[in-house]
Amino acid sequence: MHFAPDTEEALEFMVALGNTDPGASRSGRDELATIADLAALLAPIPFTGRIDSDDVELQDVRQTRTLLRRVWTQDRDEAVLEVNRMLRAAQALPQLARHDTSDWHLHATVPEAPLGERMRVEAALALIDVIRSNEMGRLRLCEADDCTGLVLDLSRNGSKRFCSVRCGNRMNMIAFRERRSADH
Repeated sequence: MHFAPDTEEALEFMVALGNTDPGASRSGRDELATIADLAALLAPIPFTGRIDSDDVELQDVRQTRTLLRRVWTQDRDEAVLEVNRMLRAAQALPQLARHDTSDWHLHATVPEAPLGERMRVEAALALIDVIRSNEMGRLRLCEADDCTGLVLDLSRNGSKRFCSVRCGNRMNMIAFRERRSADH
């Protein structure tokens, strides 16, 4: 499955943000507990515009994480309601923009808008493409035991099951051991 590059980037960021949650993080801790954690999350991502690096912004981004994790697993009709709420709340006005190394893509907020709001709107714009393509099934939770990591399945056949190689390997080892003990 292929979406526009900015849609895929926004969806991949949703996964990265959502998987900072204690139930989904590799460390088992809240990986968005501090302003330094937020800075580390943003470091590899070309977010433009206002970044305050304060506690208010951190709390807003954490609330955004909770919202996006919830939308990730909603059915299509429920997701539409949430996407429309996010766009209305931000008074989003989609416009094409080109900056830095990014070709034409959508922005729907001003660069001065709070970081959490810009994250929600970018996620909403990406989700519009997913919803319109009827591909909500590409957004799911990891199938590994005791993992709630977000999975973005962009594979051709829609077969991605785990949030990471680590979870996939762990579940394969468990299945191998179960088969082996059943044979003995």
